[in-house]
Amino acid sequence: MIAKRAPVLGPAHTAQGETMNPIYKSRRRSDFTIKALCLAATLFGVTWLAMILFTLFYNGLAGINYQVFTQNTPPPGSTDGGLLNAIVGSIIMTVIGVGIGAPLGLFAGTYLAEYGKHDKLTSVIRFINDILLSAPSIIIGLFIYGAVVVPMGGFSAFAGSLALAVIVIPVVVRTTEDMLLLVPSSLREAASALGLPRSLVIKRIAYRAARAGLITGVLLATARVAGETAPLLFTALSNQFFSLDLTKTMANLPVTINNFVQSPYEYWKQLAWSGALIITLTVLALNIGARILGAERTAK
Repeated sequence: MIAKRAPVLGPAHTAQGETMNPIYKSRRRSDFTIKALCLAATLFGVTWLAMILFTLFYNGLAGINYQVFTQNTPPPGSTDGGLLNAIVGSIIMTVIGVGIGAPLGLFAGTYLAEYGKHDKLTSVIRFINDILLSAPSIIIGLFIYGAVVVPMGGFSAFAGSLALAVIVIPVVVRTTEDMLLLVPSSLREAASALGLPRSLVIKRIAYRAARAGLITGVLLATARVAGETAPLLFTALSNQFFSLDLTKTMANLPVTINNFVQSPYEYWKQLAWSGALIITLTVLALNIGARILGAERTAK
């Protein structure tokens, strides 16, 4: 006689089926509810982002023409002008700010990752860096105003660059420390076994292994400061002329957008939309570049 195979019992057909079935259904309902709430929250956020980008592109593209990139900001009431001086001023101050802040952040992050992993000074530096990383940019602008603008006797592009540098430093510090800590210790040990001093191990081994991540950190810091307005309101201010003098006020896109969008002139408001679109595309390009470098680092 051939014995019949016993049926496979699922969650709802156990020996305690009458007890487990309600519990199983309750858990399924809870799981479905959580998934639905997460999906709704995601769609809510993405919808607002899409609406913002659509509005920005719709209004910004309408004012993009050759005048935007070839003429200076117009005087009040004029319908002829562009954003040349503001674009150049933003590039100058951003480059100087990143040029000052990135090396300092790189050295500080290297110290945290390579030399001071467990001492008290490292903990203090890391704590201060975290505060700077989360500090509102307007606080940094007020600090530079009191420390640089007032002693110098006026607003200047140099003060604006310093404010941007202070914002860049903690971003690069955090990225540098994290990227260097991801470098395998075996690489350092192998180089040290060959007789290389600590400085050369860091320069030739650690930096090369973490190169893509370090560049990514600098790009992210650049994207962070590219659209900062509050620090420049208290430091560089703005003007309507083309100027390369770092000791004087200098036009820049964030402050120009802030001023134009509050004006009663429609042409100024149109230029504000165009300037906002330029900043957005610049930040988007920097973030895409950072993502590509990060993907290459992960692949390696």
